[in-house]
Amino acid sequence: MNYYVVIPAHNEEAFLKAMLESLVTQTLLPKKVVVVNDNSTDQTEAIIDIFTAQYLFLEKLNTTSTTTHMPGSKVVNAFNKGLAVLDHNYDFIVKLDADLILPKNYFESIAHIFKSDSNVGIAGGFVYEEDENKAWKLNHPMDKKHVRGAFKAYSKECFKAIGGLKSAMGWDTVDELLAQYHGFTIYTDSNLHVKHLRPTGKLYNKKAKLLQGKAMYTMRYGLFITAVASLKMALKQNKVQTFFDNMKGYFKAKNEKSPFLVSEEEGEFIRNYRLKNMKKKLF
Repeated sequence: MNYYVVIPAHNEEAFLKAMLESLVTQTLLPKKVVVVNDNSTDQTEAIIDIFTAQYLFLEKLNTTSTTTHMPGSKVVNAFNKGLAVLDHNYDFIVKLDADLILPKNYFESIAHIFKSDSNVGIAGGFVYEEDENKAWKLNHPMDKKHVRGAFKAYSKECFKAIGGLKSAMGWDTVDELLAQYHGFTIYTDSNLHVKHLRPTGKLYNKKAKLLQGKAMYTMRYGLFITAVASLKMALKQNKVQTFFDNMKGYFKAKNEKSPFLVSEEEGEFIRNYRLKNMKKKLF
């Protein structure tokens, strides 16, 4: 199977070399890779140039954007710029972060998943992060069926059906909900251990704390599901403030009449899907 990879990279000199080395040594190589140098001020571009000079399937795209590191919009905007220079001759497309190390068989395994089941729309492995004892431990606080935004792989049919990625906080949740709305399934492979070199959200702007609640509003969760999901998130993080930040973000978005990411029909599907899962866990 042919696949394309887009890697948004903003000031990733500490991690990019290791990430690209893990990519160019895959047992199934990508047909094309676009590394989007997103307004970097460090040695990110120089590292990209070393690899593009050696590997013809790698391409650099320089782009300008804000230096503010906000979850969702910045990375998706960079991804979409990279996507725009690619054609449509692929079987699946991948959005990768620049601070990962992939196992050598990662994309061979992903290709096998898509090839074995045409209903699979999104596939991926699991994140492992180094603890204080230098041991790599699983870090997946979400549902085990969720693929982390750091390494999303989409079948061509699914990517087209969901209309690509939404440039907003929550893009890596709404994509899976819309995939299921269109009849696709999500597949996670517990044998695929991806090393994540930087903890999630470490560089996020402080303003980002309200964006999770805004995302829940724009995905049409409604007040009840937003409150329950926020409470669950706060308990997992052992941080009560998370609940209040989410609710504040939700009501702020509602008062400002922020545009929805999904249609009314899609929103109804999402609410029913969330409620069904809540009932399963309760009963």
